[in-house]
Amino acid sequence: MDLETIYENVKRRDIESTTGPQTQSHGQYEGKDLKRRGSRCLVLITVGLGLICVLLLVFIILLHITITAERDLIKSYKNTVEEFNQTINSLQDNYTDLMTEKHQLQNNFNSLNKKKLELESKVTSLSEEAKKESSKQHQYTYVFMLLFRFIFDAHGFIKCMFLCGSGRFFISTELKSWSDSRQYCRDRGADLLIINTEEKQRFISSLVSERVWIGLSDREQEGIMKWVDNSPLKQGFWLKGEPNNTDNEDCIELNYNREKPGWSPLTSWNDCSCSEKIKGICEK
Repeated sequence: MDLETIYENVKRRDIESTTGPQTQSHGQYEGKDLKRRGSRCLVLITVGLGLICVLLLVFIILLHITITAERDLIKSYKNTVEEFNQTINSLQDNYTDLMTEKHQLQNNFNSLNKKKLELESKVTSLSEEAKKESSKQHQYTYVFMLLFRFIFDAHGFIKCMFLCGSGRFFISTELKSWSDSRQYCRDRGADLLIINTEEKQRFISSLVSERVWIGLSDREQEGIMKWVDNSPLKQGFWLKGEPNNTDNEDCIELNYNREKPGWSPLTSWNDCSCSEKIKGICEK
């Protein structure tokens, strides 16, 4: 019920009170009814106003919460932006420092590379000079060795002239058996070589560069070595384990194989099959 209706009821009540006693009881009844209705309207209005206030309060609280959340979010965004800007500035500073260091390192590298090239040039120059000096030293050493070898050979040859006799030595040009090699020497006024001194053995070892027959054998009697002039063997210069007379090895060679175990200028004799074909060394 609205305010205009209440107002009309009140007005009607005033009119009825002026009409006289005949209508007084009916007016009282209606007044009570109006009073009751007015109280109900006031309660409804009060409840409505209370609900509106509650709704307004809830709205205000929600609005406050939303504004607070937005404010916090904006503050957080602001802090994040500030931190991001600080990070960017820091990275920019680091980048600037790194670029500066890069330029410094590049300059150092260029300087070191230049020094390296200079050192390589000096090393190359020194190496060429060292090669020249080394070549000269090798030449001097080679000449010295040749001179020493000549003096040594000349000394050995002179010594052998006194100790080995005045014979002349030569090596056959063909590969022949022991008997054919001896005949080769005889056809030229010589015979297979006789070695009866250590000096002669050394000298002959320095002359030969291959296997050669010498004038020693035990063909006439096994185990009795004799020279081609029928003189007995007094001193032998055998390889280790020789003579072993394997497969009727009755003739003696001077073995040049320096890789043979135990070989030396004074241990180079070996007994072989007399039919084996090698060169012979002759002595006039």
